[in-house]
Amino acid sequence: MQLITWNTQWCRGLDGVVSAQRIVDGARAMADFDVLCLQEIAQGFDNMPGAPGDQPAELAALLPGFQVFFGAAVDEFDAQGKRQRFGNLIATRLPVARLQHHPLPWPSDPSVFSMPRMCTVVTVRDPVLGPVRIMTTHLEYYSQTQRLAQVHALRELNAEACAQAAAPPKAETEPSPFQPKLHTPHAIVCGDFNLTVSRPEALVSAPEYQAIHRAHAHGRLQDAWPLAHGDTPHAPTFRLFDRTYGPDPVTADFVFVSDSLAPRVQRVEVDLQSRASDHQPVLIAL
Repeated sequence: MQLITWNTQWCRGLDGVVSAQRIVDGARAMADFDVLCLQEIAQGFDNMPGAPGDQPAELAALLPGFQVFFGAAVDEFDAQGKRQRFGNLIATRLPVARLQHHPLPWPSDPSVFSMPRMCTVVTVRDPVLGPVRIMTTHLEYYSQTQRLAQVHALRELNAEACAQAAAPPKAETEPSPFQPKLHTPHAIVCGDFNLTVSRPEALVSAPEYQAIHRAHAHGRLQDAWPLAHGDTPHAPTFRLFDRTYGPDPVTADFVFVSDSLAPRVQRVEVDLQSRASDHQPVLIAL
């Protein structure tokens, strides 16, 4: 399996041009991917810079042979009654067994700007790995309080899924919503975690990073980068070219894998040349 995760900034490049085509082309240049996880995908926000339009529909048209699943963290209507949605998208050419959308915690923090966040989960059937839960998300940037709450929620979602895989519920024999579900301990959790620590050596001590790695009775997640690169510092994924949000490049985008998939990680790469977004895409191959 090859998976790419990318915060697209609603497909807006550093030249200000919004282009879903450029995002797809950039991802395809990295790898012949099986799964594409995109964050900051817009629909109906026509007044945003670049007038993004209906990006889920655009991306579906650009990815023939893929199923496309859009999970809106923001889902609201403007004063004229027009629906506006903003969130995560997973596209895959692998067979899909389940789709889930999980709102993440949004505790009050009046000191900063913030917006709702969520995790989109698609369980696929990989011909080699078997069933794999693909979980993609985009955590809060401005509020560490909210970000930590969201990290804990991600850990609990993974732990709950692993517990269900270990002890599935009693299955209904008749066709109904109670019919058996596909559960798996194999998980890839990816996206923009906004762990914007400018010093690479300080990353592993960030509270959010420690929290997502903390051992759990039902499943643990591991950062895929050191599995592929050992002690080599993470490659930067944000502020590499555009310093609007800070003076130094940082690592904000990650791929975490379950213990069960850790031995399968072959490579993890970051495209350090792309300017199709203010973030760099990340590839993992298992």
